[in-house]
Amino acid sequence: MTALMVLGAVLTGCGGREDSRTAALAPLSSHGPSPGPGATVEARQGPPTMAPGPEGLTPVFERRAAGSRDGAPGADKTVALTFDADMTADQGPRASAGEHFDNPGLIALLRRLKVPSTVFMTGRWAQEYPAQARSIGTDPLFEIANHSYSHYAFSSPCYGLPAVAKADMRGDVERAFAAIRKTGARNVVPYFRFPGGCYDDASLKALAPTGVTAVQWDVVSGDAFATDPEAVAEQVLSGVKPGSLVVMHCTRSAAPVTEEALERVVPELRERGYRFVKVSELMRG
Repeated sequence: MTALMVLGAVLTGCGGREDSRTAALAPLSSHGPSPGPGATVEARQGPPTMAPGPEGLTPVFERRAAGSRDGAPGADKTVALTFDADMTADQGPRASAGEHFDNPGLIALLRRLKVPSTVFMTGRWAQEYPAQARSIGTDPLFEIANHSYSHYAFSSPCYGLPAVAKADMRGDVERAFAAIRKTGARNVVPYFRFPGGCYDDASLKALAPTGVTAVQWDVVSGDAFATDPEAVAEQVLSGVKPGSLVVMHCTRSAAPVTEEALERVVPELRERGYRFVKVSELMRG
């Protein structure tokens, strides 16, 4: 079943990495580079960003090192659950025909369990579900980050995803921020997740002017196209460490058992002493 879930992650183009690498973490900056035109006033004032990498490349964050503010190794057991709200520009007809790229039940569960979370949203998803985007983006429990406009790859090959031209990468990110902001969402942070987790130096250079910090992950939930919630829960529970960042999905058609898996994951991690935080808090340290 684990192998099946990994295959599902590949098929959705959001749960693994292909032909990519992780940039060295630069020191955190409390102010950071300007979040760019897509970020809100709150993003400019509040959420931390990372200093640019070598040669000014967009910095990449994938987990926080174990430890706590008082320096006791492993004492600060925090974990960030993140949810990719995927939708491509050409999936409108499928949504009109009844396919669900949203998952309001998942968001309701996170609210009921009081789990702070970060939703990486494509601009196309925000346009399809503006009321939900606004609801998520005005709830202090959540923050919305950028997952591109159409979920096209920023480096190739990337699980068969069509690719964004280098010259269009910056515009794609800014277009997504604009679509999210247009819904009325306010809790928008200057973070970006590459579709499929695929990137290279060219894409990091192209996005540098936007001021975003790219956010990856260290725990793959395997929820993409999974049918066994217990297997998804086991994969998360076995992978989480202090400072972990978990990638999951907020799309019923592509990840139908995420909500059920979380009903086990959340209480079990809390029993282990973990505290759930948004990416901005995890990054702040």
